[in-house]
Amino acid sequence: MTRVLAAPPAESRLQAVSGDGGLPVVGHTLNYIRDPLALFQQRWNKYGEVSWMTMAGKRWITVLGPDACQEVLQNKDRAFVNSDGWSLLIGPFFHGGLMLLDSEEHMRHRRIMQQAFTRERLVKSVASLNPVVAAGLDAWNPCSGFRVYPALKALTLDVATDIFMGGAEGSTPAEIAEINDSFVACVQAATSIVRYRLPRTRWKRGLDGRRMLDEFFRRYLPARRATETDDMFSVLCHIESDTGQRFTDDEVVDHMIFLLMAAHDTSTITLSTMMQYLGQHPEWQDKCRAESLGLGTDSPTLGQLDQLESVDLVMKECLRLVSPTPVVARRAIKDTEVQGHFVPAGTFAAVAPHFTHHMSEYWPDPEAFDPGRFASDRREDKVHRYAWEPFGGGVHKCIGMFFAGAEIKTIMHHLLLKFEWSVPADYVAPLNFTSLPFPEDGQPVDLRLR
Repeated sequence: MTRVLAAPPAESRLQAVSGDGGLPVVGHTLNYIRDPLALFQQRWNKYGEVSWMTMAGKRWITVLGPDACQEVLQNKDRAFVNSDGWSLLIGPFFHGGLMLLDSEEHMRHRRIMQQAFTRERLVKSVASLNPVVAAGLDAWNPCSGFRVYPALKALTLDVATDIFMGGAEGSTPAEIAEINDSFVACVQAATSIVRYRLPRTRWKRGLDGRRMLDEFFRRYLPARRATETDDMFSVLCHIESDTGQRFTDDEVVDHMIFLLMAAHDTSTITLSTMMQYLGQHPEWQDKCRAESLGLGTDSPTLGQLDQLESVDLVMKECLRLVSPTPVVARRAIKDTEVQGHFVPAGTFAAVAPHFTHHMSEYWPDPEAFDPGRFASDRREDKVHRYAWEPFGGGVHKCIGMFFAGAEIKTIMHHLLLKFEWSVPADYVAPLNFTSLPFPEDGQPVDLRLR
């Protein structure tokens, strides 16, 4: 039944936010997990850009379309904060991460961390990426029905462990697998309906996972403090802002846990999506491979990666089709408005770039794989400043987006040189949105050595 979230102040020009709670207790949580695009489309059709619903036991406004998303993400009146929004979902598991900080604290941490993502450090990271990726792909056993998603997830975790940690000396493969499971548990706990530490619940698995990750990184912290090297862990231990500010031990551990999650989870789904669509569109696979072969190297530099124009177009299109972070969380800390609707203080907001990426109003034939829409002669992403926003926007725009792009292009370059693959044209990935999206079937491809 449609109701309003809260009545606007007397004599206000603002409209009330309409919506509905959904099912008792669970609200619209299950609808979101099953098919977020369908849920958001229904709400867009019924309520427009802004409506309210119940998710994770709280009332949220859904923020749909590039105008509304831009208003919240740019946050000109500083009414919305990251910390309260994300903390409700993942706070117990990723507290202290840059995405969960606000205001002066966020700016202090970001100023320090920016020193870890300079162009110079990115050049060094790409040089380190190549041997790790090559070794990881050598362990693949190509076959018909090769499950590419778990293979890529293991690879990107190896990459993150090596580049961000400088390796995990002394850890066994079983321990590394357990660390991967801990990251998965922490991320999947975000949509828990039961949010108490009860046996066999996602929430408890997430809390146990966070404890394990904390212990893991603290084991290596003294060595990284003692020696300054190029890996991210050591860099975070030693970098300082232009005013001499540095991270504490707790802050280093918090950032490492969040960065490793972000570095391998989001890259994995993008690479997996790219392999699906390149397998279904061999003309694009051939075009991308020709560019990679044209570099004449299996160890490309950052500058050479910039020459892979077709790979870049495919990456951007896959980020549009399957947004690694479908929804961005915020919370209003004071009364405000979104697109002329009254939003009272305390309201949680779900900003949905994934929906914007599929709006036919901005993207012709939005469900079609068409990397050319990002080419210089079309630039459909420029029809609105927030039509394409896979890395968020405003002061919280992803600080690691250039590293992510370099990592994805490096891995794809190696894949194109080493393998050929195909995917049935009618295959549709059964995406699970319990947390960040992932294909429940492991995303099979017919993989062959070149």
